[in-house]
Amino acid sequence: MLLKLIGASLILFAGTLIGFLQAARFADRPKQIRQLAGALQRLETEIVFGQTPLPDALLHTAANAGQPVGRLFQAAADELAAGDGRSFQECWDHAMRRTWPTTSMRLPEQTVTLRLGSILGKSDKDDQLKHLRLAAVQLKAEEDAARDDQAKYEKMSRSLGLLLAALVIILMV
Repeated sequence: MLLKLIGASLILFAGTLIGFLQAARFADRPKQIRQLAGALQRLETEIVFGQTPLPDALLHTAANAGQPVGRLFQAAADELAAGDGRSFQECWDHAMRRTWPTTSMRLPEQTVTLRLGSILGKSDKDDQLKHLRLAAVQLKAEEDAARDDQAKYEKMSRSLGLLLAALVIILMV
């Protein structure tokens, strides 16, 4: 009997924890999108106004961005610094795909960043400025959608984790 009680407590704790972790991802997503938009604005400033070379601009952006967004830019700078003959776009794509799972952001935000990587470093600063601003507008729309998702699903995720754990306990008894 004591063993069943301990097992039920562990299941209830695990289910609740899973629900809270999922709810945290819903809460983190809008914040990280906002961080990414801010980092892109910083990158814009570095490229357009500071006329900083792209590898250095990525490093400065990474240093000033919060985590986990800073890791995205640091990974891109590291890939570019490897100097193995790959284009900026290849380095950017590889860095984004490799480090993206450490964020709470989803495919729409990743698509915006990958599309931006196909433009950066290929054109003059005015064209890059235009694409950086377009990415910022797209990320703002995604942030609004993420806030809506957070409002809809954050509380539900917490409750669902607890309720599913309770269901498992009931079915076991």
